[in-house]
Amino acid sequence: MIKNKNITILSHILVWFVLFSMPYLLSYGQEQDINRVIIHFWIPLALSAILFYLNFFVLIDKLLFTKKTIWFICINVICIALFIYSKETIENNFFQEIAKKRPSSGDNSGPPFKMFIYVQMVSYMAPLLFSIAIKTTQRWVKTENERKEAANFKLKSELQLLHYQLQPHFFFNSLNNIYALVDISPEQAKTSIHSLSKLMRYMLYETNEELVTLSKEIEFMKKYIDLMKLRVSDKTTVNYNFPSEETGIKIVPLLFISLIENAFKHGVSASKESKIKIEMSTRETSVLFTIKNNNFPKKTDDKSGSGIGIPNIKKRLQLLYPNKNSFSTFVKNNCFIAHLEIETK
Repeated sequence: MIKNKNITILSHILVWFVLFSMPYLLSYGQEQDINRVIIHFWIPLALSAILFYLNFFVLIDKLLFTKKTIWFICINVICIALFIYSKETIENNFFQEIAKKRPSSGDNSGPPFKMFIYVQMVSYMAPLLFSIAIKTTQRWVKTENERKEAANFKLKSELQLLHYQLQPHFFFNSLNNIYALVDISPEQAKTSIHSLSKLMRYMLYETNEELVTLSKEIEFMKKYIDLMKLRVSDKTTVNYNFPSEETGIKIVPLLFISLIENAFKHGVSASKESKIKIEMSTRETSVLFTIKNNNFPKKTDDKSGSGIGIPNIKKRLQLLYPNKNSFSTFVKNNCFIAHLEIETK
């Protein structure tokens, strides 16, 4: 902020230095009449600078941007009239030789005096309009930055809400699975609780980061799958294939876990053969994830889970990977298939 302010001040000084140097830059090597330069160039330029900064720092903010346009116009007209009068007074009192050559209302040898005054008024309009243009641009940039900041804050709030939704949802489903093991296999239930504690540690501490390495997320998914496999019968086959090498890809955490949860919730039957197949591959900076499982829809009176898995994924993809994702789910040959592809760059 301080650096930008210093650059702005320096740029203003440089611009005015160049403007004041223009008579010498444009007539290099020619004889200069210093009095003519002062009265016809430096004094009007100094008065233009006063008009510019008066508007830039005071009048535009207090009058123009507060819809007091009439007051803004009147004050500027008065200032321009005073500046023209001041210039003429200085010229008459201190530069008599030049004043004699100034056109008057009774002098037909040059342009009319009214035209002379009109040209001066128009010349003062330049710094006035320039200050309005700069101030309006700054205000637009500030408004746009505030809008983007508000949008980013809204985005972070929505993502945080989705993240908080996901954790209880995950924990709730895991506890349901462990509860089913307590009477059947107490030892497996103990193992499951231990595995769940490791998973929750990852969710509580690792997923606070915006991005995690794909390898960490894969390790988390493997542990979760192993935890879920403890509660299914021998009639259920679970196969998964994840990239084994470090890819260097970073992704948003917990993006795929809801699909795996859904597969175990809706793709497993206690009495029928069930298959769950999970595949992930990478291609440069893209991640492709496909999960296929038997389709055993929940009964209408089954209230287990909250049903937020798929909507949660869609919302997170919309917020985190806009125009960089392809997500589809469909049922084919009594199998539910979910395909997700994201571009991480």
